[in-house]
Amino acid sequence: MVNKHGQEKLICQNKLARQNYFIDEVYEAGIVLMGTEVKALREGRANLKESYAGIKDSEAYLYDMHISPYSHGNIYNHDPLRKRKLLLHKREIKRVYGKYQEKGLALVPLRLYFKNGKVKVEIGIGRGKKLYDKREDMKRKTDKREMERALKERSR
Repeated sequence: MVNKHGQEKLICQNKLARQNYFIDEVYEAGIVLMGTEVKALREGRANLKESYAGIKDSEAYLYDMHISPYSHGNIYNHDPLRKRKLLLHKREIKRVYGKYQEKGLALVPLRLYFKNGKVKVEIGIGRGKKLYDKREDMKRKTDKREMERALKERSR
């Protein structure tokens, strides 16, 4: 995946995030990592499924993101589930914290990727979906798929 700012290489993404949340705003954040974590990420050994972000003492953190230990690591390997600091500007943290305090909003990591050699995390501010919202999305997706299939058959 390439954008106008440079090369991006996707490491992993949280596919359930958009299924379980209405994402209002998206922020790109750097992340503080250890050397063995970066090497493990280059191998593609990360999981965002059950991770979440939070703000504590005017600093943003990412919790429960699993980065498997580096295969050639030794005693200096990292803890797979440690909390990791996110690098955002002060004004971004204040804005996110204000929205985060609202009722029903959550900070959800969406994607983890390399951008110009640096690891970046895409954080979304989302409102949780109810069961009927999820059903409606599935119905809409099914209808769209059937319409495309019918158009394809008609053009043959």
